[in-house]
Amino acid sequence: MPARSERLPPVEPAPRDAGHAAKVEALVNEVIGRVADKWTMIVLEVLTEHGELRFTRIGEFAGGISQKMLTQTLRQMERDGLVLRTVHPVIPPRVEYRLTDLGLSLAEAFCGVWLWAEANIERIENARAAFDAAKAG
Repeated sequence: MPARSERLPPVEPAPRDAGHAAKVEALVNEVIGRVADKWTMIVLEVLTEHGELRFTRIGEFAGGISQKMLTQTLRQMERDGLVLRTVHPVIPPRVEYRLTDLGLSLAEAFCGVWLWAEANIERIENARAAFDAAKAG
C-alpha cells in the first residue's frame, strides 16, 4: 500500500455543465406539470390497465373528457414519447394508442403515489376533518 502522501486524491465527479442542469430542471418541472395534469394521469392509467385502445375507447374509459381535451392530451403524450399512435391502413382508418416503454415507466413511478394515497387516506381524511372542524369552531 503506498504511503499516505503517495496516494492519489479522491476522484470527484466531473462538475455538471450548467446548461445541462438547467435543461434537466426544466424537464423535471415540465414532467411534473404534465403528470399533475388530471387527464394525462387518467389516460396513463387507462392505457396501463387496458393496453392498446382506440381513441373512442380511451374516452369511454376516461369518463368526462371532451374529444378536444383527449386529442390534446394524446398528442402531448405522443410528443413526449409516452404514447405510440398506430394508424392501421383500413377504410375507415383505425387509429390505436398504446404506452411506450417510457410511458410504462412513468406509470410505474406514478404507482407509488397511488400506493401512498391508499396507505394514508384515513390519516389525510382525519387531518382534513380536524382542520375543517377547527376552522368552523
